[in-house]
Amino acid sequence: MKHAGPQALEALEPLLEKLRTILPALPGVVERKRGIFYRGATAFLHFHEDPAGMFADLRSGADFERYAVNTKAEIARLLSAARAQATPPPRDERQRSARTRRSVKDR
Repeated sequence: MKHAGPQALEALEPLLEKLRTILPALPGVVERKRGIFYRGATAFLHFHEDPAGMFADLRSGADFERYAVNTKAEIARLLSAARAQATPPPRDERQRSARTRRSVKDR
């Protein structure tokens, strides 16, 4: 499956515009090339074109999760996942995470 070329990205421009409003909420996320977003030095979101359609790879932890982006419902699913990445965890979850890091470090 090849990375999306200029014509495919042109067709995705409405989606890219929406992502450009969502992703800046994530620290360090930048669009280095059209349709290719990085978080720091790590690839975060990019697109593929295939005879089966268009797909987006969104980083989830150490791996990517692939999303079809051919229908309104599929695009909504990707946007929801991107928003979830851009939303900070609830305060109590961040505190729990910090306690876990401390307890692991103290061992």
